Amino acid sequence: MRYGAWAALLIGSLAHLGVIAATQQPQASTQEGVQPQGNANRSAAERAAATRTFLGLGATPDRAAAARGAPLFARICGFCHGQTARGATGPSLITSDRVLEDDHGEHLSVFLRKGSPDKGMPAFAAMEDKQLTDIAEFLHLQVEEVANRGTYQVLNIVVGNAAKGKIYVETRCMSCHNEKDFAHLASRVRSPEQLQRYWVWPARDGKITADVKTPDGTISGRLEGISDFRVTVVDAAGATRTIDRKPGIDVQIHDSLAAHQKLVKTLANGDMHDVTAYLETLK
Repeated sequence: MRYGAWAALLIGSLAHLGVIAATQQPQASTQEGVQPQGNANRSAAERAAATRTFLGLGATPDRAAAARGAPLFARICGFCHGQTARGATGPSLITSDRVLEDDHGEHLSVFLRKGSPDKGMPAFAAMEDKQLTDIAEFLHLQVEEVANRGTYQVLNIVVGNAAKGKIYVETRCMSCHNEKDFAHLASRVRSPEQLQRYWVWPARDGKITADVKTPDGTISGRLEGISDFRVTVVDAAGATRTIDRKPGIDVQIHDSLAAHQKLVKTLANGDMHDVTAYLETLK
């Protein structure tokens, strides 16, 4: 089978939400002072391959064949299934078992040639094998573009108002940051989309720490875990300390990204674009 069950479920969820991928994404900057997040510094091909492996996706679609299959699909199938196979008068094919169980048309070609007349699906017996294979590859590419986030491309995002972005920074960000933090920021990041990711959710500049106040004194260190019942820290000597959260125990957590955690919950789309437009001017 081409896809694992949970991968197929994920594909269905993304398709339902209307998530559509593009073709390529620039690499993240690794210049000094900028810490790329996760696998953002991988090439587009590496990210796509890693996502493919993680999701258990099947064979890589043949893009050249898919390009040939696109107009064929649009002409003979688009009325029912939509121009990109995401559904019209007929169902979406992104989550079709017949599509997901196929690799390079070995099953789909046979089905398309016979059709399913009892369900209103005509037979395409007169079509050449190559044409049917091209249609199959087109369908697989549509699944790929829904499922594989490693292939996403962010297009031009510098669409905000830089003046408004400057006001936002001055009123919302300077209580934690200073002018040095923003100096030449855009020149330290390779692209606007990386810049936007960097400021919305920057790399953590240190571990989360905690001060645990107990009747016998305060235990401070790197936070290893916390629940309603206990907290675990590693102190300066490297010892792991687990304290039950009983009455009289007060835990104060220090997280350099706490402000950003709050910000992303309330950040409006317009504000995000405005700030990015302003930061892009800081070369």
